[in-house]
Amino acid sequence: MDESAYGIRDRRGHWTPNKRVKTGPLFELPFQPRVVLNWIFGWGGYLWPYNLFYALVGVGIWLWLTPSLETMQTFEPGWIAFLWVRNAGLILLWFGAFHLRLYMQRAQGTQFKYNPSWPSVDNDAFLFKSQNIDNMIWAFGSGVTIWTAYEALTWWFFANGYIPWVSWVDHPVYIVAFMLVIPLFREVHFYLVHRLIHVPVLYKYVHSLHHNNVNPGPWSGLSMHPIEHLLYFSGVILHWIVPSHPINAMYHLVHLAMSPAPGHTGFDKVVAGEDSALDTHCFAHYLHHKYFEVNYADGGVPLDRWFGTFHDGSKEAQERMNTRFKARNAKRRARMEAQKA
Repeated sequence: MDESAYGIRDRRGHWTPNKRVKTGPLFELPFQPRVVLNWIFGWGGYLWPYNLFYALVGVGIWLWLTPSLETMQTFEPGWIAFLWVRNAGLILLWFGAFHLRLYMQRAQGTQFKYNPSWPSVDNDAFLFKSQNIDNMIWAFGSGVTIWTAYEALTWWFFANGYIPWVSWVDHPVYIVAFMLVIPLFREVHFYLVHRLIHVPVLYKYVHSLHHNNVNPGPWSGLSMHPIEHLLYFSGVILHWIVPSHPINAMYHLVHLAMSPAPGHTGFDKVVAGEDSALDTHCFAHYLHHKYFEVNYADGGVPLDRWFGTFHDGSKEAQERMNTRFKARNAKRRARMEAQKA
């Protein structure tokens, strides 16, 4: 595929897609049913390919790779360790597939790569000075462990009847509907958590670890401080409060764990053939890593647009961002001068 047909490279080699970042049409007025249906069911929209794939993985794991609820009525090291190993294996396969093709084999070179540079291998900001090693240590050591802890608690609650849940036989429509809205809930939760950890003190001591990845790769997606992992995976607490089925909770956890990989590839497309490629839909989040204070969420719920932090990659958006930053910095200087006076 010819990347020049889809975007341009500047003099420094940075590639920008021609197609601008868009938010989902679900909340646009006037409401356009045909546009919304096409977004929900069309390729590259709400369901296909990623959300449906994560749902199928979640269902499969629940059916065939999860101990019985009877087993999980009591905390035992054996089944909890099994969950950790299973989760680590899933991450290794999913994140590793993107990393293997794009960064180890470099199967498409820098074609469709936003930043022409490769991950840092001599950078004091990272453990062992290696971006990839640092990212993997945090992803497995903290990410998989905290994810597993939330999961083990959730199954223990379900198994002992401590949280409300519904049966598939009695409420199949409700369970499917719940599956459909989980990605939307995830966006709202992620936006709120993400804005919280950009508060200066939390950013300095927590979120800056993730933002060391100014040139992110797949493993950057789950490279977070343990406090950030605690907040990030806390979305599953929804199922501790609202009646649902364990399949809903499993899908939620799988979505939390798997979706950061394509969102941090650093590539706009993963080329699969001469005329075919998988869109990663990660340009919006790449802009967040580049500019820090834009695109806190993904856009299914247009929270960034509503709160003035949306950047679609255009010159106009860049100018709006610069104007916002200048106004903010001017206010900070004024406050500092007032304090000195």
